Amino acid sequence: MNPRVTRNGAQRRAVDVSIIMPMYNASCWLDECLQAVLQQDFPGTMELSVFDDASTDDSRKVVEGWKKKLEARGISVVISGHNSPQPRGVGYAKNKAITQSSGEYLCFQDADDVMLPQRVRLQYEATFLHPNSLIGCKVQRTPEGSTERYTRWINTITQNQLLTQAYTSHGPTVVMPTWFCSRNWYLKVGPFDEAGKGVPEDLLFFYQSLRQRGGVARVDQCLLVYRYHEKATTHSVTEETIWKLRVDFLQEQVLSRWESFTIWNAGKQGRKLYRSLSPTNQERVKALCDVDDNKIKKGFYTYEESKQRPKPKIPVLHYKDAAAPFIICVKLPCCFCVVVVSYKDMTGGVLEENLNSLLLKEGTDFYHFN
Repeated sequence: MNPRVTRNGAQRRAVDVSIIMPMYNASCWLDECLQAVLQQDFPGTMELSVFDDASTDDSRKVVEGWKKKLEARGISVVISGHNSPQPRGVGYAKNKAITQSSGEYLCFQDADDVMLPQRVRLQYEATFLHPNSLIGCKVQRTPEGSTERYTRWINTITQNQLLTQAYTSHGPTVVMPTWFCSRNWYLKVGPFDEAGKGVPEDLLFFYQSLRQRGGVARVDQCLLVYRYHEKATTHSVTEETIWKLRVDFLQEQVLSRWESFTIWNAGKQGRKLYRSLSPTNQERVKALCDVDDNKIKKGFYTYEESKQRPKPKIPVLHYKDAAAPFIICVKLPCCFCVVVVSYKDMTGGVLEENLNSLLLKEGTDFYHFN
């Protein structure tokens, strides 16, 4: 394998896979995380590339303490970081860890998560079936029962829905801590946004990958223990930030292709989506539809905040009287993609029955937004 010159000018022999690990105040989780790296059954060459984003605990010391063990196993270790008063953010730390690494493929690993022994091997094998793709896997959430609906969605959406459900509030359909891709694909799509706290660098990268016609795939085995805790950087991103990015991407990728469409939900979320659209796409909304007789009886929704005169009035119809295509703005059922289930979700299975009664195809006749 050819040597690779990193950005700082150092020349190192390239490896098959670099495990990319940004790190900030993670010392309490690192022993479990690094033990799992040590136990990977991948037969190729690996390295661990860690970038410490101004930790104030002993995270860096813990990683240094594992260096000999990992290198004895044949896993080279690259560690760097900075000691600025404030962290620069996850996007910055990821980019730095990638820049100093030498792997042909990149396996992203959060310092608070634990990979199962077969993770690198199975995702590496999947890259040959899915080149130019972001490859994820199923996860086990810990503590057990935390974010139950979200975890079920991660693990059960179909291969097709990895693309069609990219507009939902859940974010990337393969979650960032499970990503695996080629270095070449990262270089084509990236780098990660470095704006720092409050910016969803994973969602921005995911959308950019889709814009570049990249694939999305999932190894259908649980390969990661995905930890939930209040200090996770995810909690620094506001719902409104995510909402605006989702609306913009929906308009760019879906609504720009449609001459007209119906928003499925005449309630608060459906009306909010309508108000968030560009004037051009607002004109394409032929109706809001619903199953609630009280909303349907009103006959229309008036956009009171509009500067137009007269103010736009959008018809409110029963869903059976509305025309496809639809943007479904109803809370996404946790088991929507499972063929045979006992529905215990926000709609009691009614939404699925209504969509099925109209013989609609996801990704053609409708997309989920909420």
